[in-house]
Amino acid sequence: MIPQEMWNKYKQINPLIGDEIDAWAFGVEPDLLADLVFKGEKTATASAYDLYVLEDEPLPQVGTFDIILDSQNQSVCIVEITKVSVELFNQVSAQHAFKEGEGDKSLAYWRQVHEDFFTEWMREAGQNFTPDSKVVLEEFRKVYPL
Repeated sequence: MIPQEMWNKYKQINPLIGDEIDAWAFGVEPDLLADLVFKGEKTATASAYDLYVLEDEPLPQVGTFDIILDSQNQSVCIVEITKVSVELFNQVSAQHAFKEGEGDKSLAYWRQVHEDFFTEWMREAGQNFTPDSKVVLEEFRKVYPL
């Protein structure tokens, strides 16, 4: 289903969501991670703070809705952002790592895969990533389909 179709269906349930659609796919393994969100196993994500600054993008906002896409840009589900914070990479908690729902859900696993991912993305943007770099942590809940 394309994003507009899913948005229209959810808007019939929640007309207050408005018309502006924010749809995105996860940067690595979009199908696997979208499926984890759909199943309710993934209720959080992280992104590099410096990329928001570099691209002059606003940080995610609590109470907004996003469509999670798969690798084919098809809608998988809609989530509501419930918490946003900015923390140093090396201070991300085991609780957040568990909420991300990836691998064995441990902090060690989370740090390894995210450090590799952030290092590569920041390099492509001409920036350096270190354990002291800031990350944007988001928590969300799936609202559609239930």
